Amino acid sequence: MSISREAVVKALRTVQDPDLKQDLVTLNMISDIQIDGKNISFTVILTTPACPLKEIIRNSCIDAIRNMVDENATIDIKMTSNVTSGRPDDTPLLPQVKNIIAVASGKGGVGKSTVASNLAVSLTRAGARVGLIDADIFGPSIPTMFNCTHEQPAVIKQGEKSMIVPIEQYGVKLLSIGFLTRADDAVIWRGPMASSALKQFITDTDWGALDYLIVDLPPGTSDIHLTLVQSVPVTGALIVTTPQKVALADAAKGLAMFRQPNINVPVLGIVENMAYFIPPDRADNKYFIFGENGGKDFAEKHQVPLLAQIPIEESVRLSGDDGYPIALSAGNSGLAFQELAQNMAREIAIRNVHFPKTKKVEINT
Repeated sequence: MSISREAVVKALRTVQDPDLKQDLVTLNMISDIQIDGKNISFTVILTTPACPLKEIIRNSCIDAIRNMVDENATIDIKMTSNVTSGRPDDTPLLPQVKNIIAVASGKGGVGKSTVASNLAVSLTRAGARVGLIDADIFGPSIPTMFNCTHEQPAVIKQGEKSMIVPIEQYGVKLLSIGFLTRADDAVIWRGPMASSALKQFITDTDWGALDYLIVDLPPGTSDIHLTLVQSVPVTGALIVTTPQKVALADAAKGLAMFRQPNINVPVLGIVENMAYFIPPDRADNKYFIFGENGGKDFAEKHQVPLLAQIPIEESVRLSGDDGYPIALSAGNSGLAFQELAQNMAREIAIRNVHFPKTKKVEINT
């Protein structure tokens, strides 16, 4: 008896995406079904290339077809991705950018820029198209962390408008005030000037098509944060903290800002940086230098996901100083940032399926 396309589709309707809680056919994640005798091939379109569950989905498809269609079928599954968007389709600014993610912290010194940089690299290595804006106008660090302190972005004409072309390093598109000023110069600007610089990074830059645009915000809550959410619809925010109480107290303020009714940007999760230390000669031992599970407890208290616990390692600091993000390397920290990228991409996919698209914030001051 020949295998029909209808039988294959019926079998795949029993396979759910573990995160989205709907079947793959309803989610339009199945395409290009081909049948030749007992040979079945099709494509599964994941919601992100950083999907941590792709093998579970693949195996579930194989089991469903062999149980419901033909146990002797030869099944070839191609896994690809099409990142979903959390922004309205008619957004005039950055129309080709699917998701904008704010990386924030309540205080400085918790490794927010390190997290933003390695997150961007991890997503790129997974196959996503990624951009990174260094919105910390007064303390830009992205040029150093990506080993491009002496680079200057090009400017091109698009019609009557001049557009900045981001610098690309390790596959990530980058823009920072550090590319536009001398390394030793201090940026002594009032708030409106800093906000204007961020607006230019958004409105006057040719970002092209991106799956994720990460915005590394300055610590605290400031004009820059309001400028971002008032300029473009932000898909969601990450809050970076270290485990100790003083950092968590400030992280709570950052989280509260995004949850203000007149802002209402979804908080995708918490990143606990410097969570523990593992000595190189004692790989089985963890030392909780700044306290144990502070970020985890904070996430549970505020009912948001804990996306990753990043260890404190000298190699993370050295890689940042050398301009070679640790996410490009193997090891505990590289794997932790890979986990962060996967978990954040998962939260974005869930958010984009189950919740309304983000709108630009309207604040009357």
